[in-house]
Amino acid sequence: MKITQGQFSFLPDLTDEQITSQIKYALQNNWAVNVEYTDDPHPRNTYWEMWGMPMFDLKDPAGIMMEVNDCRKTYPNHYIRVTAFDSSRGWETPRMSFIVNRPKDEPGFGLMRQEHNGRSIHYTLRSYATEKPEGSRYG
Repeated sequence: MKITQGQFSFLPDLTDEQITSQIKYALQNNWAVNVEYTDDPHPRNTYWEMWGMPMFDLKDPAGIMMEVNDCRKTYPNHYIRVTAFDSSRGWETPRMSFIVNRPKDEPGFGLMRQEHNGRSIHYTLRSYATEKPEGSRYG
């Protein structure tokens, strides 16, 4: 099961050349780019670990790709994403976010059904990856 989060999530994984093109686009729009990683890609887990600091002043896509590749080397079995943040007044929000690395084996999610009073049914998602302790979920 392939995790689908962020832009381009229903497309095949981006090549490094395509990632570089997206980073160029972000930099042309004066967005700050950062690299994040996680081993818990639950859709409500929006706060991934940051790889270094946001690159507010970096204007060269090669420097950001170097950070992406360093993160890939350090965490080859984690999800890694690139996020571009627009700090201009009135926006102050992520403008793009996409996955640039994923584990070879993606265990997916289970849908848990809970019945409550009055025939009320609640559903929740549970990541199969979280059955293992942090740091040993993939690979």
